[in-house]
Amino acid sequence: MTYDPKGANALFPNAVAVDNILFDTDSYKLSHFSQYPEGTQFVSSYVEPRRAWGQIDKVMFFGLQIELAKLAGRVITQAMLDEAVPFLKAHGFDIFIDGWQYIIDTYDGRLPILIEALPEGTLAPVSIPQIRIENTDPNCYWLVSYLETRLLRAIWYPSSVASLSYFVMNSIRDRLELTDGDPAGAEFKLHDFGARGATCFDAAGIGGAAHLVSSLGTDTIAGLVYARNFYGADMAGFSIPASEHSTMTAAGEDGELDQMRRFLRQNPEGIIACVSDSYDLMRAVKDYWGGALKDDVLARDGVLVVRPDSGDPLEIVPDVIEALMANFGYSLTKQGYRILPEKVRVIQGDGVNKDSILEIMDVMIDRGLAIGNIAFGMGGGLLQKVDRDSFGYAMKASAIFYDDKWHDVFKDPITAKGSKTSKKGKQGVMRSDSGAFVARRAANIPKGAEALECVFLNGEIKKVQTFDQIRATACPVA
Repeated sequence: MTYDPKGANALFPNAVAVDNILFDTDSYKLSHFSQYPEGTQFVSSYVEPRRAWGQIDKVMFFGLQIELAKLAGRVITQAMLDEAVPFLKAHGFDIFIDGWQYIIDTYDGRLPILIEALPEGTLAPVSIPQIRIENTDPNCYWLVSYLETRLLRAIWYPSSVASLSYFVMNSIRDRLELTDGDPAGAEFKLHDFGARGATCFDAAGIGGAAHLVSSLGTDTIAGLVYARNFYGADMAGFSIPASEHSTMTAAGEDGELDQMRRFLRQNPEGIIACVSDSYDLMRAVKDYWGGALKDDVLARDGVLVVRPDSGDPLEIVPDVIEALMANFGYSLTKQGYRILPEKVRVIQGDGVNKDSILEIMDVMIDRGLAIGNIAFGMGGGLLQKVDRDSFGYAMKASAIFYDDKWHDVFKDPITAKGSKTSKKGKQGVMRSDSGAFVARRAANIPKGAEALECVFLNGEIKKVQTFDQIRATACPVA
């Protein structure tokens, strides 16, 4: 780990390091070391999604390994501690200097914690713990809660995106099989358009990689970088040449047709996508693609994907598909649904979210249109319109060890009417005889049946999963 006393790209000479672990927590946690019962030695906490997000009642666990890579090895140094003390003093806190000094002196800055987790890619119902974390040194009981901020953040976001993507992908796959008789190609039916709508490169990388557990389509290069760097994926996703409004309007409205023709001729083969609503969508569909450029489209050794990008997608999508059919023709699937010739398809990227995708597909089905005609690009709805409350993610202490025994810890606020009741005792997860995941006290799980596996111990990653392994867990081939 590189310690930069000037901070990352800091503009002022009195900057502090952005990668100082002492700054990566909630301020009030700086005071918690003195608040536990006298004689506390160990704390056991767990992370779980507490509730369903609309129709999504199963959650895919993903992303912890990215955080483990950042927590591995020496993460706290004397320079970091010396920097943090006066900075946080000015903020209003006398931090636990002795505790951090103990970690520096005893463990060379490595964290004395144990993290056990479900295999990444695991799909489990809500209310199933995904990780359990404990301190391994009785002098560091305070460390578990201190790490809550970054651990919870490292889990809720990628797991929420992975779960959302998996749900939508399965919905597409089901409807594709219904109308086309075969789910082949579903892996390219949901494309990640979310890079520009993410809060930062890290968010795009983490969320982009989470989407790629279930999909092969992305324009978020950051996701490919994270999938390679943290999960060993050679190339986790793919994209195609595509236009945007700046290129299609570069020659003005009178030059739009020439720009489209130029785009076709510069890409004589392969799949390409062209935004077509710069001025008059239906003119572009009927007069340009289906008229002046029809022979060029059919002569290509590839597929033209027409992209409408405005209007009500419940109307626009089927209207555009039917307009293309009026010019290019169509055939019927064995299930009796109309499908365009293989040279032409449509992609919808405007107004797309987990709910509208289902609505668009259902409208298409009602109008006799096969799902094979369409692909979707999801941006903010995939990477940005999720939050910790989507699945009600929380990390809670459930057991504390003092007076030579473990004591149950839980919350059950009357005003929440059961919605925030936390689990009691050291938590574990087992598979029932039916194969379902069940939350249990760790002490009540038979030997060998615990689903939580050791992934991190005293500063060392104990289990590393590849992207291929995670995909196999998430989408096993029958």
